[in-house]
Amino acid sequence: MNIRIQAPCPPSPSSALPPRFHHKTPLILPRVSCSSEVVSHGVLQMEAPSDVGNSSINISKHKRTFGWSHKQSLLLKQSLNKDSMPLRALMTSSTAQDTSASYVNDGKIGVLLLNLGGPETLDDVQPFLFNLFADPDIIRLPRLFRFLQKPLAQFISVARAPKSKEGYASIGGGSPLRQITDAQAKELRKALYEKNVPAEVYVGMRYWHPFTEEAIEQIKKDGVNKLVVLPLYPQFSISTSGSSLRLLESIFREDEYLVNMQHTVIPSWYQREGYIKAMANLIEKELKSFNHPEKVMIFFSAHGVPLAYVEEAGDPYKAEMEECVDLIMEELERRKINNSFTLAYQSRVGPVEWLKPYTDQTIIELGQKGVKSLLAVPISFVSEHIETLEEIDVEYKELALESGVEEWGRVPALGCEPTFIRDLADAVIESLPYVGAMAVSNLEARQSLVPLGSVEELLATYDSQRRELPAPVTVWEWGFTKSAETWNGRAAMLAVIVLLFLEVSTGEGFLHQWGVLPLQLPMFP
Repeated sequence: MNIRIQAPCPPSPSSALPPRFHHKTPLILPRVSCSSEVVSHGVLQMEAPSDVGNSSINISKHKRTFGWSHKQSLLLKQSLNKDSMPLRALMTSSTAQDTSASYVNDGKIGVLLLNLGGPETLDDVQPFLFNLFADPDIIRLPRLFRFLQKPLAQFISVARAPKSKEGYASIGGGSPLRQITDAQAKELRKALYEKNVPAEVYVGMRYWHPFTEEAIEQIKKDGVNKLVVLPLYPQFSISTSGSSLRLLESIFREDEYLVNMQHTVIPSWYQREGYIKAMANLIEKELKSFNHPEKVMIFFSAHGVPLAYVEEAGDPYKAEMEECVDLIMEELERRKINNSFTLAYQSRVGPVEWLKPYTDQTIIELGQKGVKSLLAVPISFVSEHIETLEEIDVEYKELALESGVEEWGRVPALGCEPTFIRDLADAVIESLPYVGAMAVSNLEARQSLVPLGSVEELLATYDSQRRELPAPVTVWEWGFTKSAETWNGRAAMLAVIVLLFLEVSTGEGFLHQWGVLPLQLPMFP
């Protein structure tokens, strides 16, 4: 898909935002020189700020228990060369409505909200899990074995479905994610209309209904010709926003209507002032429910990702998460709230190493150190779903009480919190001048502009920095060692894959006889 890029001139330096909100992350994007002409092969001008790679991320006023590793800093510095620049921040602008005025009456505007999706009934659990594990950004098989992606996803989803059904049964028989996201879309549409921006808002889920493909079909039927793509993940990660945008890329590439439709992407928005204030509001409110609010430790729990995604594949998730926590704590500090805090990562699966510290282990350690009051903050989630309602509210609460914690609280997900919704509306409005164009940063004025043009531009840039993930263990050792267990596990998994392949290809075997697999299962469902 060849996109013609028009680079708009940036606004005047007078609108520059406070430096604490400037965004420096390892997600590298191209910069197009400012021009009023439409170009197909623009001359690129790049600059890498000298302070990128600072392990304090240039904002920390707190004593932190986390930070970039030395290896991550080196990888980031290597990736910042003369042909790249860091992704810049999105912030609320008082002139948002003025700058977008000329775009409101020039075509039909649509906003596409992207989210994970979730099974709405217990019968949906197994096919939902299949869609999840069939995604190569979730399970990354070696190139030689990628043809087994769907058979392996079928096997894993069938094996995990019983336990997953228990979890969904405990929260009412299904995920509330669709209902909450639909409500967010409705409130966002209302907020946009109140700001004199008539736009339709669509919901596209990655792994369940309404699928992204379904949302795109409705967008085409409605005649939308200016689209803002807004993932409902505050921080960018390969496995969340990246996966959804990769799917969009493939859809756009195959559809002539979409190729010609102007669009822009807001890849992450965790540093927006409205989002930070909304999170601080919820934390401040929940702290008041404790007997001694000033003694409560604020426990940020984020969804984890494999460590290799960050250290080897260049995923900016960890850096963005840490900066997000710092910004929230700075906002609380301005409100005279100086509680101790920490960040940990939950929901790890499989044998590979994930981002540390782990939430469950951290809870145990805090209990052993005498922490008596914990307030859990689901920092990477804007909607309630199984990982907040079951994993945090049930599993982690029980673990905390067993570990010596006496008071436990949990900040609700943002949902339709008014400050949050209004801020999303501002983010959409601010992006309108860049629909169909690569955003340009005024480096001299250090402007914070909407950073992206097209889905393809984003993923092409991301892929240029992406490398194959290494094996978790590179040598084999005798005895009961981690290395031996890993290689034995690999051998067992290879045997399972071979047996599964034979069953799927022949339609015969003990899994079919036991009813685990259907009698008629195509090789590539």
